[in-house]
Amino acid sequence: QVQLVESGGGLVQAGGSLRLSCAASGRTFTTMGWFRQAPGKEREFIGAIMRNGGRTNLADSVKGRFTIARDNAKNTMYLEMNSLKPEDTAVYYCAARDAPVYLDYPWNYWGQGTQVTVSS
Repeated sequence: QVQLVESGGGLVQAGGSLRLSCAASGRTFTTMGWFRQAPGKEREFIGAIMRNGGRTNLADSVKGRFTIARDNAKNTMYLEMNSLKPEDTAVYYCAARDAPVYLDYPWNYWGQGTQVTVSS
C-alpha cells in the first residue's frame, strides 16, 4: 500500500523553527512536493524536489526561510522551516508523483497533512 505520512508539525512561536518530514512507503517517486493550506485560503504550492536533486524554486512567501531536502535511502522528504511567521500557520501536506518537477502534471498521492501553528 502506498502511503505518505507527514510528521513534525506543532505549535511554535514566531521566529522559531520546525522540520517537517514526509515518509513514503510502498514505492518511490520521481518527485515529491510540499503544499500548505491556511483556513479560508487556497492551497499553496511551496516547492518540490526530484530523486536526482532537481527542484523547483520555492514560493516567494517562504523563500529564504524554508528549505526542501530529500533522503532517498529513507524515502523521506523534509521541509526545514526557519524564521516562522504567524502567516505560516496552515496544514502542511506532502504529495508525490512520477512526473518530473518541470512538467505540470497532477499529484497522484497525498499525505494526510500536519498542522503548523505559529503564535505571535
